[in-house]
Amino acid sequence: MGYEYILAGLPELRADGEAPISMESLLTLFSESLSEKDLEALHSLQMRNDDEVILNLQEQYNDSYIGRPDWWDDAINRLSEEDLRTQLLYEYGKQNKCRFVRKWFAYNQDLNNVMVATICRKHGFDVSKAIIGHNEVAEILRKNLPQKDFGLAGVMDNLPEIMAVVEVENLREREKRLDAIRFIWLEDTTRFNVFSIENVFAYYLEALMLHRWSILTVEQGEKIFRELVADMKKGVRLEA
Repeated sequence: MGYEYILAGLPELRADGEAPISMESLLTLFSESLSEKDLEALHSLQMRNDDEVILNLQEQYNDSYIGRPDWWDDAINRLSEEDLRTQLLYEYGKQNKCRFVRKWFAYNQDLNNVMVATICRKHGFDVSKAIIGHNEVAEILRKNLPQKDFGLAGVMDNLPEIMAVVEVENLREREKRLDAIRFIWLEDTTRFNVFSIENVFAYYLEALMLHRWSILTVEQGEKIFRELVADMKKGVRLEA
């Protein structure tokens, strides 16, 4: 079955709408329609920083110098346990064979680093213990924290919108706005790849975001906000 037949049979998604299809039904369709190679890439998009692969990598790097990346010593001395696993997740995703997967992990790393830098500057937290990775955006954020735009003008798309999200006090609304920014990125990234595997992956990610908001209650949002404040005071970053 070609990608055009998969996508043509799926209901339309809107960033401000409801999830029109269950994740179970969507994953069943993909498992029956996609190749093994595509399903492996899809699995990578589902990974979190507590995935078994990430935990195994952390254990491996802790126990042996063999295969340990250059950034490991700096990260293990600077980052919290949670942040260390998150950097492992980003680095693992950015090494994926699928270009779309690499770009998705890289974008989320940049997005969350901008969010964290904005929060740190606003509340006087130590940004050096919060920024993850050593790519272009991460290094600019470390060097230019006092600058209004962090020196990222022309480097990071939707920068004003991302920074403005921090001013939203309601965390539930804040996360929705971040997902809206991700929706825009997904649409822009797949605009010229009609009926491609990139569109299939983008549909999955958009549906996942809508599904997440359909089950997140106000009480859960308030709980996340309290945990966020506590974590930031301990130097822990905002997770994607």
